[in-house]
Amino acid sequence: MTNTAQNIATTYDPTEIEKKWYQTWEQKGFFKPSGQGDAFCIMIPPPNVTGSLHMGHGFNNAVMDALTRYNRMMGKNTLWQPGTDHAGIATQMVVERQLAAQDISRHDLGREKFIEKIWQWKEQSGNTITSQIRRLGSSVDWSRERFTMDEGLSNAVKEVFVRLHEDGLIYRGKRLVNWDPKLHTALSDLEVESIEENSSLWHFKYFFEDQTIRTLDGANYLVVATTRPETLLGDAAVAVHPKDERYAHLIGKKIVLPISGRLIPIVADEYVEQDFGTGCVKITPAHDFNDYELGKRHQLPLINIFNKNAEVLANFEFMSKAGEPISEYIAAPAAYAGLERFAARKQLVAQAEAEGWLDKIDPYTLKAPRGDRSGVIVEPLLTDQWYVKIAPLAQPAISAVQDGRIKFVPEQYSNMYMAWMNNIQDWCISRQLWWGHRIPAWYDDAGNIYVARNEAEVRDKYQIAADIALQQDEDVLDTWFSSALWTFSTLGWTGDPAQDAHNDFLNTFHPTSVLVTGFDIIFFWVARMIMMTMHFMKNPDGTPQIPFKTVYVHGLVRDGEGQKMSKSKGNVLDPLDLIDGIDLESLVKKRTFGLMNPKQASKIEKSTRKEFPEGINAYGTDALRFTFCALANTGRDIKFDLKRVEGYRNFCNKIWNATRFVLMNIEGQTVATHAQSELWELPEQWIVSRLQKTAQTVQQAFETYRLDLAAQAIYDFIWNEYCDWYVELTKPVLNDESVDPARKAEVRRVLLAVLEASLRMAHPLMPYLTEEIWQTLAPMLGVAGETIMTAPYPVADEQLINTQAEADMHWLQGLIGAVRNIRGEMGLGNARLLPVLLKNITAAEHAQISRIEPLFKALAKVESIAFLAADQEPPLSSSSVVAHAVVYVPMKGLIDPQAELARLQKDLDKVQKQHDQIANKLANEGFVSKAPAAVVEGEKAKLAEFSDQLTQIKRNMEQIAAL
Repeated sequence: MTNTAQNIATTYDPTEIEKKWYQTWEQKGFFKPSGQGDAFCIMIPPPNVTGSLHMGHGFNNAVMDALTRYNRMMGKNTLWQPGTDHAGIATQMVVERQLAAQDISRHDLGREKFIEKIWQWKEQSGNTITSQIRRLGSSVDWSRERFTMDEGLSNAVKEVFVRLHEDGLIYRGKRLVNWDPKLHTALSDLEVESIEENSSLWHFKYFFEDQTIRTLDGANYLVVATTRPETLLGDAAVAVHPKDERYAHLIGKKIVLPISGRLIPIVADEYVEQDFGTGCVKITPAHDFNDYELGKRHQLPLINIFNKNAEVLANFEFMSKAGEPISEYIAAPAAYAGLERFAARKQLVAQAEAEGWLDKIDPYTLKAPRGDRSGVIVEPLLTDQWYVKIAPLAQPAISAVQDGRIKFVPEQYSNMYMAWMNNIQDWCISRQLWWGHRIPAWYDDAGNIYVARNEAEVRDKYQIAADIALQQDEDVLDTWFSSALWTFSTLGWTGDPAQDAHNDFLNTFHPTSVLVTGFDIIFFWVARMIMMTMHFMKNPDGTPQIPFKTVYVHGLVRDGEGQKMSKSKGNVLDPLDLIDGIDLESLVKKRTFGLMNPKQASKIEKSTRKEFPEGINAYGTDALRFTFCALANTGRDIKFDLKRVEGYRNFCNKIWNATRFVLMNIEGQTVATHAQSELWELPEQWIVSRLQKTAQTVQQAFETYRLDLAAQAIYDFIWNEYCDWYVELTKPVLNDESVDPARKAEVRRVLLAVLEASLRMAHPLMPYLTEEIWQTLAPMLGVAGETIMTAPYPVADEQLINTQAEADMHWLQGLIGAVRNIRGEMGLGNARLLPVLLKNITAAEHAQISRIEPLFKALAKVESIAFLAADQEPPLSSSSVVAHAVVYVPMKGLIDPQAELARLQKDLDKVQKQHDQIANKLANEGFVSKAPAAVVEGEKAKLAEFSDQLTQIKRNMEQIAAL
């Protein structure tokens, strides 16, 4: 048929393309499950409703969307479930800051009005993250978007809490938690940042009860080293290592606690590091997690000395051992009651110095645990909290990984998972906040606890009269609690077997196919999802159902130097800035905004101006997504290099320009309507075969979650094989009027068909560009369909794999490359046609060259080809070897020997100078001994490179001098 090509724009501009196509995809419902084929489902890790897009989101979404689009094109019934998390602390803090600007606190409003304010804020600003996810081209089914605080999920949370309580797996108890004294709530470990800070190590003298007792060096006291002097008031023991010979005779003896005068024992425990401080450690079970565990081993009492503001209590809470209720109160030393913890520290150290029991103070660097939201140092504190009894839930979750029902990719992360699960502790699920799922528990005036889905159910369940006052628990649940139900709650699970049996989405898409996540939340989210799902979801045969079959674990996105991206380092990149571009001044303002330290802000401004003197260019979504996928190795952290984005933006341009070439060459020309392989010659046989091989490689890469290998294979095929070779090989055919018109029509069809298949292959990684071009190409090939999204993904046809054609083409490419190398080495320029002599050519190769002689001449810019016999010597030539063949280009008449020698002498002098400078540097013993090994090796590599250049220049000069 004759085509009237639809022209595309001269230059590739992603902005309008992206806006147009995302709206079209979403409006037409292309993201929804098809209802046909095997089910494939991914659950989005729900981003915080308060959040905005960061590089981790960008990377994670690019990977998930590539997998989703691939499986959709493979004909599967595909669901990518979206949603957001209510993010208890983060969201509450945002609204509290807004109120504070009006000089209003949440307590001024009261709980109900404050919650209303949060919902209002959520409606106004809560869709920021979802609109940004759209910018990434994420093909999630927005019609099914969920929020952890919406009615369905909230009901699921209550149902799970009540049933776990009925099963004896939820209880209330006083335990040690990470306590934020500013926000007045317990924190999970993930909400605590360990920040390296300069501090001190204080050494105090603790005197023996029996003054006749002495240490080996004759002292009547032990010197105890601590980083937290203020907790001395709550010490329950001093610990030494059982094998520490310095203190073996003191184990079991009593020692007098300074200030309070309480007697505490000396205990032996392997937890103590003999070489830390003096080898004697104060044990404060109520204010240190490690001490808490040691205290349990030795049946030590717990003495809580702080209130929830981290101020010294007037009366310390005394528990005879962990897990037991408060048994008595101990009066605090009067001078300390009411002091804030660090004020108490200062006073205690001053008192120790004045009374002579301060031994010394050493500078010490430690990792201070700070709340990631408040920034204050977290206090381990004994508080009443709700807990999930984890051990019974953990065992089925361990078995599911051990027997292979759930697989980790890469497999090594199963070891991390197992290490956590085999040492798991009960989970503190309560938070002292107002925003979140309020705990479904009620109290009467006597302090009795009643758990049910609502107050009416409480009264009915426990037979409580209407005139008995009940008060609901003030706490809310940890956000990880609701997130742990994510795979089934988002699909409409109710907990009612009759209802759930008729839930088509739940029964079709659960268990889900793959979870894509970072290694940092394997315990906080992945493990808890497995435990919760296996407890509440059952297969038809009654066995526990898993939440997902595969956990694909990726690394964290870091900067080009491998450093974690953080506001304080000023190395954060915003994915939207890479997509849309940002000018330098805006980038500086963005990176320094909110920094309180002027020196830090100045340093970040300076480094930003140096790194991005012209700001950041607009690269478009496809280039960024392709970069993320190309970096998606399994498990290792990702060093993000902006040059890669620039390179893949060039790749987008390459595809665009190749498309324009194809369209221009078929405009008004005949294109074959179906494949006529009898008209194929080596280029067609080769490119079609390479397409099949690439399809095999890419499919295998997708199936094994190696998106980096998929991206590399697609890039190599489109850029190196299709654009750089096949497109060039078609030009002599299409421009030669003597070529059979039927062959030309078939070449045009192959050009179109391979490009169209390449677009489908690349679509999961770069959706916008491929959709835009495919809409133009598909009709020309008679391909039906509204969108490339639902077009079939290329699957290899093994009958079209031609090993001989690939070998022949590889050989031809070698010959062409040899001529190009000679041209470059001799500085002959691209305009001049060269005579070529070939030696050691077999009869089959001779025939092959005869068939593709026009192509060889056109691509290598060759004037003539002659063949030398085995015993025939060539004239003075520059040569190159390709396998067994030798390629010669006679030099006589091609260059002016004197002018060329003069030019080469300049090159020789320049390279010799560079060579000698590095040689002298490496001969300097001071440099070699003091410089980093990597620098020395780099200099050696440069020297070797310059030596090779000198050898090549001298060889060329010898050849030219002989002319």
